[in-house]
Amino acid sequence: MQYDFNFAGLLPYWNTFLSGAVLTLELTLASTVFGLVIGVLCSIGSRSRYRWINRICAVYVETIRNTPFLVQIFIFYFGLSSIGLQMPAAVAAVIAMVINVGAYSSEIIRAGMDAIPRGQLEAAECLGLSTPRIYWHVIMLPAFEKVYPAITSQFILMMLMSSITSQISTEELTAVANNVQSETFLSLESYIVVAALYLLLAVVLRMLFWMGELILFRRKRVIAQAQRRSAQGNAAGRKQKPVARKTSAVTVKG
Repeated sequence: MQYDFNFAGLLPYWNTFLSGAVLTLELTLASTVFGLVIGVLCSIGSRSRYRWINRICAVYVETIRNTPFLVQIFIFYFGLSSIGLQMPAAVAAVIAMVINVGAYSSEIIRAGMDAIPRGQLEAAECLGLSTPRIYWHVIMLPAFEKVYPAITSQFILMMLMSSITSQISTEELTAVANNVQSETFLSLESYIVVAALYLLLAVVLRMLFWMGELILFRRKRVIAQAQRRSAQGNAAGRKQKPVARKTSAVTVKG
């Protein structure tokens, strides 16, 4: 079976694909920012000494993590509209994505906070630091440094999961591909182009997150540089180790 690709037939729709990519980025940015805020608050609440706060956070996290993302979108878009709370598709998509990111990032951040040694907290308390300063300098920053790769991967995963929002007619990349292929009947070409755009967006986001890591966590970079210098110094020292020379005995006859 022979198939002739016709990507030229998609050229008139390049602006449509671009607008879908922009909307995908906007959905990802909104879910990342607001979802991260919810995740931080929920991770702090899960460690609260008040039991009712712990239970609220636990119910929220377990409910979101154990229900399909598509069902959550349908609840916000179709379910709420049945009781009179109508909202645009993009707004319903953003709300569902924010709530989903908040639940998953909460568990990731909480794991990073639990990894902080208890001795550091006790030392900060002995120094007389206030609770907000302890949370920011002793808990949150080291926790973010530990879980930064995992949480950025979660954000990129949510960018890819934004394709599900096409089920409520959100005009992101997947919905654009559906519309274009229904008009041009170039289904394979349309979805190949969209897959390439998703791959490009994922690579760009990873580059941005990598640059953000260099800016936010200077201490980590300084430690890595010091370790490399130490390793290079040890290697140079081993190479310059003096080698004992063998001297032949000379007998002088008088």
